[in-house]
Amino acid sequence: MGLFSKRLVPFQVTICGIDELGFHCEAGVSHVLSILDPGWPEPEALGAFDPHRRLELRFHDVIDTGPGCIAPESLDVEQLLTFGRDLTEARGTHLLVHCHAGVSRSTAAATLILAQRRPDRPAEEALLAVVRQRPRSLAQSAHSRTRRRAPRASW
Repeated sequence: MGLFSKRLVPFQVTICGIDELGFHCEAGVSHVLSILDPGWPEPEALGAFDPHRRLELRFHDVIDTGPGCIAPESLDVEQLLTFGRDLTEARGTHLLVHCHAGVSRSTAAATLILAQRRPDRPAEEALLAVVRQRPRSLAQSAHSRTRRRAPRASW
C-alpha cells in the first residue's frame, strides 16, 4: 500500500516531481493532481499513464503574487480540496500529486488532502506522513517547527 497506509487514508498517495513521473506510469494511478507553473507545457510522461482523473492547477511556487509570479488563490485551494473529497475508498484508488520538483507545492497539497480526509487526527500526523515519503519536502520544515512548538506532555 505504500507509505500512506490504510492507517491514515484508505488510498495510496504518491508525491513526485516532473522528472520522476515516468517511474509511476505503470503504478495503477487513478487520480493525478498536477501543479505546474503557468505556461509550462504538460509533462509528456502523463500521456503514458492509464486513464485517470486529473486536476491541473497552475500557479508559481510563491506565497504572494508579484511581478511575473502568480500565487495560488482561494479557488485553487477549493478545487484541490474538492478533488481530494472526491477520492473514493474503492480498492485501487491511487493519487499521484506532482509539481516541478516534488518538494513544495505537491507536498503542501498532499498534506491538505490527508488532513481533510482525517479531521479526527492531528494535522501533525498528515505532515509526518508526507515527510516519511518525501524527506526533502518543505513539509519537513513545517513538521520540525511544529515539533519545537508542541508543548511537552507532563506525566
